[in-house]
Amino acid sequence: MASPEVIEQRLRLRRSELLQRAERVDADLRHERDPLVADFADQAIQRSNDEVLREIGDSAKDELRQIDVALRRLIAGQYFICASCGGDIEDARLAALPATTLCAVCAQGSR
Repeated sequence: MASPEVIEQRLRLRRSELLQRAERVDADLRHERDPLVADFADQAIQRSNDEVLREIGDSAKDELRQIDVALRRLIAGQYFICASCGGDIEDARLAALPATTLCAVCAQGSR
């Protein structure tokens, strides 16, 4: 099991990466580097690409919220404890899903 300090460092690094991604997506959606073209057909393609960018941005923002929750749980001493049953969250699960709040058993039951 990684120490709380190492976990916090990893979560903060991932948070920083996601913030940068979200900022790049927002800039791309504002078309700062790639202004909308005058041609309607080409503009339709650009707008279609905007939909994909929005999904990427929404995904990054969702993961940011999860990481913020994980950091608060870590600071509160609750990071390793399942929010549902109060048991331990498995080390392998936390390694794979560092922002999870549920142990494997509770996560299976919530599907």
